[in-house]
Amino acid sequence: MSGEFVISLAEQGIYTILLVTGPLLLLALVVGLLVSIFQATTQIQEQTLAFIPKIVAVLVGIIVFGPWMLTTMVEFAANLFQNLNQFVG
Repeated sequence: MSGEFVISLAEQGIYTILLVTGPLLLLALVVGLLVSIFQATTQIQEQTLAFIPKIVAVLVGIIVFGPWMLTTMVEFAANLFQNLNQFVG
């Protein structure tokens, strides 16, 4: 197994991680920004107000994007297992 092959495999893994987690991170970012704007305009500085909407948004995002995320991860794992002979030999 060459160094280029290992780097390519790591690149595919990182790309898959970013692809799967990206929508949830963007959703949490948008909700956090909206809550921050709401807190700034109303001058409410409650700490739990920032976390609970993000948690709810991420849970809804998991429900919406969950099947796609699972399919993407399973395809990556299946690709790894199908090419397992290249890793060993």
